[in-house]
Amino acid sequence: MNSLTADDISVLRTALEDEYHSWATYDQVITDFGEARPFNNIRDAEARHIEALCTLFSRYGLAIPQNQWPGNVVRYDSLHAACEAAVAAETANVEMYKRLISQTQRPDILEVLRKLQAASQQRHLVAFQRCVDRIADGRGGQGNRGGPGSRGGPGGRGGPDGRGSPGA
Repeated sequence: MNSLTADDISVLRTALEDEYHSWATYDQVITDFGEARPFNNIRDAEARHIEALCTLFSRYGLAIPQNQWPGNVVRYDSLHAACEAAVAAETANVEMYKRLISQTQRPDILEVLRKLQAASQQRHLVAFQRCVDRIADGRGGQGNRGGPGSRGGPGGRGGPDGRGSPGA
């Protein structure tokens, strides 16, 4: 079991594309609303997920696709709307990983997919649900619209290397 099957390659590409999309979406929310929890932490987690998948691409000699999502994602009218959309996206992400896990038998790919699924289900989904609840209860949600620390400003971040989006 040294070479990847077409299904294995498809699984890796689907997972990476989804992580790219999540990173770009959460980065856009930060651009629009400032360094708002949990988007800043989860954007950084998505960058680590991208790195884990890119490691598998490199291990198997696969070309790493570019991230085409920055600047091409939905923008939200409010942080509350972004949090609600993130709950739906992370819920769909858990189901996507369930499907992808059933499509490969490679132990290293399965290990990464299970970790990414667990992160979505046990951390990201919970954090975004708290975000929805916190804003609905009037306990926050304004973010730091364009202030210090927002992307592009002092202390802002792009991708994992600090220069741009992951995969750019």
